[in-house]
Amino acid sequence: MFFKQIPFACILLSLSLHSAAAQERNAVSGEPLGPYGLDRDAYIVRYKEVFAPVVGREGMVSTQSDIATGVGVQILNQGGNAIDAAVAVGFVLAVTLPRAGNLGGGGFMLVHANGETESIDYRETAPATVTAQDFLDENSEKDLASRFRWPAVGVPGTVAGFRAAWEKYGSLDWEPLLQPAIDLAESGFPVSYDLAEILATKKSWLKQDPGALNAFYPGPDRTYAPGDIMKRPDLAETLKLIQADGTAPFYTGSIARKIVKASQQNGGHFTLDDLANYKAVFRPVLKGRYRSYEIAAMPPPSSGGVAIIETLNILEQFPVSDWGYSADYVHVLVEALRLAFADRGTHLADPDFADVPVDRLIDKDYALTLAEKIQMTKSLELDDGEVRVPEPPSTTHYSIVDSGGNAVSNTYTLSSSFGAGIVVPETGILMNNQIHTFSVRAGIPGATGFMASHANRVEGGKRPVSSQSPTIVLKEGKPFLVVGSPGGSRIITAVVQVISNVIDHGMNIAAATNQRRIHHQWVPNVLEVEPGFNIDTARLLEAKGHDVKTTFTMGSTQSILVSRHYLYGASDPRRPNAKTMAAD
Repeated sequence: MFFKQIPFACILLSLSLHSAAAQERNAVSGEPLGPYGLDRDAYIVRYKEVFAPVVGREGMVSTQSDIATGVGVQILNQGGNAIDAAVAVGFVLAVTLPRAGNLGGGGFMLVHANGETESIDYRETAPATVTAQDFLDENSEKDLASRFRWPAVGVPGTVAGFRAAWEKYGSLDWEPLLQPAIDLAESGFPVSYDLAEILATKKSWLKQDPGALNAFYPGPDRTYAPGDIMKRPDLAETLKLIQADGTAPFYTGSIARKIVKASQQNGGHFTLDDLANYKAVFRPVLKGRYRSYEIAAMPPPSSGGVAIIETLNILEQFPVSDWGYSADYVHVLVEALRLAFADRGTHLADPDFADVPVDRLIDKDYALTLAEKIQMTKSLELDDGEVRVPEPPSTTHYSIVDSGGNAVSNTYTLSSSFGAGIVVPETGILMNNQIHTFSVRAGIPGATGFMASHANRVEGGKRPVSSQSPTIVLKEGKPFLVVGSPGGSRIITAVVQVISNVIDHGMNIAAATNQRRIHHQWVPNVLEVEPGFNIDTARLLEAKGHDVKTTFTMGSTQSILVSRHYLYGASDPRRPNAKTMAAD
């Protein structure tokens, strides 16, 4: 009876679509299309997949803070675009995720809007009079303690970067974008378990700075407990000034004067000119292709874009999809990373101060010559270079997509966790320690995992090289995957693995996020794997000559995959309180 109620034309259409589906396969997974010609992505419930992503249609926000994610979704629901939401989220993270979210740091943003993808470099710059001598001890060796003093503080770029993004791409007024952060700083927010823990752990250090003690502790001998309400009244007043007058108070007005005063009273190099001369820079994105996808990545002074594209170019020379997630796949991935990181450590610098051979490094023919060096039975013997100090992992990333097809991938940082541990009095602004990441003298390792290259030496007005890697993967000119991560040099390897997991191995974005990660950065010559990495695979890699060490979790990717039917998002479970939400 039911069959008789269906119009005959519909039966023919259904049969036709089903027949066509048998001829087609999903471009990502390689699996046949579903019934009636629908792409597999049209289905929400998939019983063959262990990890389920967040699903939405009208927009999505993925951040390392559940509070910030909620604010981003609120902006989208109010009619704001992805750029509006990104600005609001960035200011909120300065309140709720103080170890990485910031006003006193800097970072990189990729924006896809109006059919084009562009990058905004708001990396910190060196004050004009800072020198290498600020970071050397009496024996002319690098003084690690210097990273927590005012000379290590770079001119912050975050406020200028957010304002530049909003002025070019924003759709809502500026003032409401800062109001959520002001409300949270003024009325307070509940302290999470991890924030309470990290503040307790770092109290003996942070309380050495009166501004930090006032900002992050209820009293000299007290710490916040989980569930306590933390208020940031000084930061609220700073945010109100930025809300009312944009960047002017921060770079030329009352906030700038307070920053300079604090710096000069404590041996720093800041002048009003250093702040007034700061500019966020719009740069053309680096463009690469991986299989049938376009990779839009951050150009120097980020090293991430070059390293990601170079790694993928090498990986593309091998049939890794056929191998699956096997020892052979991991071996080739590791060798590609080692080769890319060798180039990264040798050539990358601020392009305004050095000639960086970007075109050669991301060239497909160059990748082919590197791929030909890889042997499947044993690891490559590469020059060991300089021993390096590991990069600090305390950065944060967020990804946002709106209903109009706009997308933002943003990574920003204070460098170390809580930066220099210095809060400018009466402002609530926690300052970065980014200048310590420059190479300060030939033969001395940089503080963030870079060789002490001449190109990355400290110079006034210069931006230090970074591993931050906001990335947008496009399919037919439209965002397909928006991704990024914190984690120092592990940012690059985390982003590469998420991209490869999706494109090469057909994983949904949640599975691609949850897959155990590896890391190799050329020096030291150690293959790090996460806890829980397959033991048999590790043994096969050791048989190929890799020195495999189980270390710790790597990165905190915040990712959104855009399909024909839905938005799929995943926040990394490796850091607490991260959350992805869909807009209404």
